[in-house]
Amino acid sequence: MLNHWADWDPRIKGALTGGAIAALATALGTLPVVFSQNFSQRTYDTLLGFGAGVMLAASSFSLIIPALNAAKQQGASAWGAGGIVGAGILLGGLLLLFIDRVVPHEHFVKGLEGPAALKMKRVWLFVFAISLHNLPEGLAIGVAYAGTDPLAALALATGISIQDVPEGLVVALALRGVGYGRFVSAGLGVLSGLIEPVAAVFGAAVISLSAGLLPWGLAAAAGAMLFVISHEIIPESHREGHERSATCGLMLGFVLMMMLDTALG
Repeated sequence: MLNHWADWDPRIKGALTGGAIAALATALGTLPVVFSQNFSQRTYDTLLGFGAGVMLAASSFSLIIPALNAAKQQGASAWGAGGIVGAGILLGGLLLLFIDRVVPHEHFVKGLEGPAALKMKRVWLFVFAISLHNLPEGLAIGVAYAGTDPLAALALATGISIQDVPEGLVVALALRGVGYGRFVSAGLGVLSGLIEPVAAVFGAAVISLSAGLLPWGLAAAAGAMLFVISHEIIPESHREGHERSATCGLMLGFVLMMMLDTALG
């Protein structure tokens, strides 16, 4: 059905292609997990810290700043744009707080209780935050392709795709770290990126609606990621006494994603 739609609307076709490339990039990031053996706890904590750094930079440069710019382009003043984005960030954080409170441990692994269940819940909150992050990214791709500058849309889709590679790796590593098999971890990592082509098509198809919601979606995703970084990922990466390794990973992840965002944005 999507292909039939794309045949008569080049904007939909472009959005579908851009979203599919971003999803493929997420899948590409999971490959090291498929072909590797188990990681040491120190390596896992370092890579988890790296993922936190990626998320922190993505929140700042891929989500919050574009959300402010989008709000201003829609006519908001500087204070108005700040208010919209601030409210969106808080809404995203409140959504994750609600999920953290209401999700029972045993819904993820039947019969699992205690510290292992708590760790499982942390990881699934992490996976949910990455997936939520992919929704406004896909929406942004669709909105860009529905515009009048195809080169700018291509640049945005390329930048998002490059960012999705480490995100796919981090999701798969997080799942691997709590006991899932290599192929299951990679498969769930791939699934986390499939929301992007769907959101891209939706964004291009309903540009009048999605453009108005874009600042809110970007800001809410940023709030969700900030909540998970502080509440779950950093404490988890420090839990086994590898604080220095995790912090070094966070710094490297932040710098890498900052460079990608600023160079490609």
